[in-house]
Amino acid sequence: MTDIIENERAVIGDNNPPSPMDEALAPYMDAIEEAENWLDGEAVQTEEQMKAVDDLIKQIRKCKSDLGKARDAATKPLHEAWKEEVAIWKPFEDKVKIRLDGLASLVNDFKRKLAAEKEAARRKAYEEQQAKEAAALEAARKANAGNLAEQEEAERLKREAMEAKKAASEANRDTVKGLRTVTKYKIDDHKALLHWIATNDKSALTDFVEEYARKHHKSAELAGVTVWEDREAY
Repeated sequence: MTDIIENERAVIGDNNPPSPMDEALAPYMDAIEEAENWLDGEAVQTEEQMKAVDDLIKQIRKCKSDLGKARDAATKPLHEAWKEEVAIWKPFEDKVKIRLDGLASLVNDFKRKLAAEKEAARRKAYEEQQAKEAAALEAARKANAGNLAEQEEAERLKREAMEAKKAASEANRDTVKGLRTVTKYKIDDHKALLHWIATNDKSALTDFVEEYARKHHKSAELAGVTVWEDREAY
């Protein structure tokens, strides 16, 4: 009985089936290791060496193909399940977004109008604060220490300035909720913009030009681009 239990434990513990990746790579492990031996920085010098490397290339290329197929076989069910789940959620997400966008559009104009009014009130409160603070400072500067009326007037103006500052602070905090600032743009002169990019961001223009040449050098005669055919190992 003890031997049976031990054998069962051994079978259970060792019964780990190979992964699809392991199965795809297994036939090519020797070729992969042999490729590492060749990749020492020394280029091929003889036809015999060339044939040996060509044989390895065929094996590694087949390995790449089989590995890709195994990957697709393993991931396709997951991807399909993901797409199916997304498809289930999307109609409800769309419904929520339509309603959210619609509700926002209902209050958009009013909120913008209200925000403009509050901004005007904020500016007015700030201007009043500045004016009252200036008046209080001027009164304090001119007030005669021996003139009670002037001292009391200076104190009154000081209190008004403090109240105006408080009102300005409250007006600054009084904002319209649910209204965000967005930055928009339109291009008025494409040529002028292109000139600006060429002057101020040459790398961005270079990246665009190189990518454009890569995509279109076969289908059009591009000014400033030389096209030729060559042969290379693959």
